[in-house]
Amino acid sequence: MGPVARTATGTVRRAVAAAASAALLAGCSAAGTPEGGEASAVRCADDGGQQMRGAWLTTVRNIDWPSTPGLSAQEQKDELDAYLDDAVAARLNAVFLHVRPTADAVYDSDLEPWARYLTGEQGGDPGYDPLEYAVARAHERGLELHAWFNPYRVGFQDPDVENLAEDHPVRENPDWLVDYGDEAYVDPGNPEVRAWVTRVITDVVERYDIDGVHFDDFFYPYPKDGEEFDDDASWKAHGDGFDDRDDWRRENVNQLMRDVHGQIQETKPWVSFGVSPFGIWRNDATDPTGSPTSGLQSYDAQYADTRTWIQEGSIDYVAPQLYWERGFATADYEKLADWWAGEVEGTDVELYIGQGAYRLGEDGWTGEDALSTQLDYSGELEEVDGDIYFSVKNLRQEQDVVDHLRRTHYDTPALPRSTGGEDREPGTAAVAGVTAQARDDRVEVSWEETEGARFYAVYRLPAQTLEAAGGDASARCAALTQENLVGVTGQTSLTDTAVGEDTAGYAVTALDDYRVEGPVGEVADIHA
Repeated sequence: MGPVARTATGTVRRAVAAAASAALLAGCSAAGTPEGGEASAVRCADDGGQQMRGAWLTTVRNIDWPSTPGLSAQEQKDELDAYLDDAVAARLNAVFLHVRPTADAVYDSDLEPWARYLTGEQGGDPGYDPLEYAVARAHERGLELHAWFNPYRVGFQDPDVENLAEDHPVRENPDWLVDYGDEAYVDPGNPEVRAWVTRVITDVVERYDIDGVHFDDFFYPYPKDGEEFDDDASWKAHGDGFDDRDDWRRENVNQLMRDVHGQIQETKPWVSFGVSPFGIWRNDATDPTGSPTSGLQSYDAQYADTRTWIQEGSIDYVAPQLYWERGFATADYEKLADWWAGEVEGTDVELYIGQGAYRLGEDGWTGEDALSTQLDYSGELEEVDGDIYFSVKNLRQEQDVVDHLRRTHYDTPALPRSTGGEDREPGTAAVAGVTAQARDDRVEVSWEETEGARFYAVYRLPAQTLEAAGGDASARCAALTQENLVGVTGQTSLTDTAVGEDTAGYAVTALDDYRVEGPVGEVADIHA
């Protein structure tokens, strides 16, 4: 018998919990319970504890993972597991895995060859399916797994383009390729390219249980001095109706966004689709509706019209890369956060902030509060629903910064953001068979598998909360707060290692594919 079970307060807690639990189950209505749910269940429809806390996991050029090409399958799995563990330890809830870095695949594909970053050779079979493994292992830990695609990039001339696999789509369709300095891209102006990219992404959505599809900031390439993007052939063939090539290029990207979003909605509408563009759309000196900045403009330089995507609803979220510090004259973080908040206001598009963890240690990015000071500002904006960090490797290297972030902004876990809209009813019933077993200084909470559950949320309930709740359903819902959230998992058990002296019981809810939280049913008291 451990300390939790031995204490006198623990005995009182269990007695209170048992009585309160019985009262709750007897007194709650079934309002909001899915058909077939238990009569004692009640839905607590509040997304206050939902927040995006993500990090990018980069495969291109082995920036993050795998650490080097040619590792064994087990070594790659071990490295990936370690990064997922790091994400959980940092109290993140999503990982954005780079699955299509250079028109190739970090997954088993009949359409494109294996990425060279796995084995050192494009087309080399790593001996397992990394995306399938990543999805399963992330979900076990209560992490969302988003598949990150580069739609157009083929890579550097050396070594990527010079060593394309025989079955690479560019070898089979050489007219798709546009050389651009030391890089190469498939041509966004070619309708065959748009159809191909959409097909590749739809294939992944169909075959893998991913939580989202993600694009970063690579559309048309970033400008290079002395280089022109030679799309004359596609402009002549497909530019009818446009007087200006820049407008045509923007419309090419706009149409890809519509196509991809439409296919996802038809295939698995709970899979979110979003983009992380360069942080400046346009400067106000160019366009009075732009941001008060003076940097590169993605609208003009990369033909990325993020405003149109937001207004049309062809994306579910936008995560601008605000990789500048507060007060930076060229691109002030505060002013940009305000501007992007204004862009999504009144729309159904969510706003996450792309955070530059890779800049830690640079001038203006020193000290343990280098990231938390960014959130001190943007976290107070009503329209900001979370953050994504580039990258998880940089967070690993700056543990003091992560610790400070946990203390100041991530002191409790957070549920993932729902993709179902505010009015969507949950697709799961109340979780049954909840038990709480004391083991020394921790409590093991277990429950029965619930049909339709993608994740489970476990709540630690204080004695005074249970006692005050009695049979009142609204009081029970009030106890299911982010402050009381122990964690999120894809398994049917979770160990609470931070049991408080006033902890009296536990409740578990199920989140469906849309990450809509189901009703709460049983409250389990602690048993020795």
